[in-house]
Amino acid sequence: MSSDLPKISDSELLLLKQLWVLERATVRQLHGALGADGQGWAYTTVQTMLARLEEKGCVRVDRSGFAHVFSAAISRTALLEQRLDELRDKLCDGAAAPLLLHLARQQKFTADEIARFRKLLDDAEQAEKEQP
Repeated sequence: MSSDLPKISDSELLLLKQLWVLERATVRQLHGALGADGQGWAYTTVQTMLARLEEKGCVRVDRSGFAHVFSAAISRTALLEQRLDELRDKLCDGAAAPLLLHLARQQKFTADEIARFRKLLDDAEQAEKEQP
């Protein structure tokens, strides 16, 4: 499913996170946003990393104007699915339960989140009962 996504380094992920927030940004805007987050990257480093992300198909660029405008070509959800699938497969031999159980034990969830989890579990239980 999402395993077709290319490998993304931690530095590239920082750029993608900014693009998910900003939706569309120039190199200058990204450089400024990364600087505000404490990243001491040179302007040319941001350019180079954007070019790499474009080559990987993770970033789109609009070159129609004076300044090139970048946007994410992959969603946070797609990348999250890929990374969780990799964790499940590598650390848990394909089983999702250990990941979910760990998160449930270690995290604090709001009442709304807990209600959403209960609904997902109820739906999964119902679907299991309906299978022949």
